[in-house]
Amino acid sequence: MSFKLQASGMTLTTATATPGPPVPGPVDAPLERLRAGRDFGPNVYSTIDVLWVLYDRILRITPQSVNDPDRDRFLLSKGHAVAGYYAVLAAKGFLPDDWLDDQGGPDSPLGDHPDRLLVPGVEIGSGSLGHGLGLGVGTALGLRAQGRTTPRVYVLLGDAELDEGSNHEAIAYAGATGLANLTVIVLDNRSASHGWPGGAASRFTVNGWTAATVDGRDHDALHTALTGHDGRRPHLVVAVVTDRGRP
Repeated sequence: MSFKLQASGMTLTTATATPGPPVPGPVDAPLERLRAGRDFGPNVYSTIDVLWVLYDRILRITPQSVNDPDRDRFLLSKGHAVAGYYAVLAAKGFLPDDWLDDQGGPDSPLGDHPDRLLVPGVEIGSGSLGHGLGLGVGTALGLRAQGRTTPRVYVLLGDAELDEGSNHEAIAYAGATGLANLTVIVLDNRSASHGWPGGAASRFTVNGWTAATVDGRDHDALHTALTGHDGRRPHLVVAVVTDRGRP
């Protein structure tokens, strides 16, 4: 397995280890409890590996530090994939396991999109696709304006969200202003209506971002790519997941 790092016309290919298990072990039980006989589609299963690597190996946030102003921020723009997000949050102790039993119910805090006022650790309430990156840019700008140089902002998008014009404005602005504390993950499961010459990463690198394209199931490759920012520019990771779900 390998990944490509693209920045200012440079491509660096680095070998990595083989992918991890089909579902990260600690996530399996909460995901099955949440599923409760329902079927989840590729929109959910394609996100789980990225979410797990973020929360297990990268994000500087714990259930005890959800209000720490120097915490890392994670924004799930792809809100309809929330089931995997809830399972990871439960596995990491952000929410009680018994909340998983009635997800989407009338009295449940776990809606079909995350709500920052109801779910500990959730940074934004998502809804219509295409807004998460703009919110991430605003969050990164706000941290910079406060002089907080330690926290990073991570935003997870679906590839189809790049069809929305608001994202292209956010990409151009972040590159022009050098938002070095911003990392975007695009989950590429081939659901976008439009393609990009050279792949999705080219839409970002042309605006001054660094970018890596990796196998979205390979945990070590994801970790390497997600920590591959250069400290001067915003960073993109394209996580490619071509299978349609879990066995």
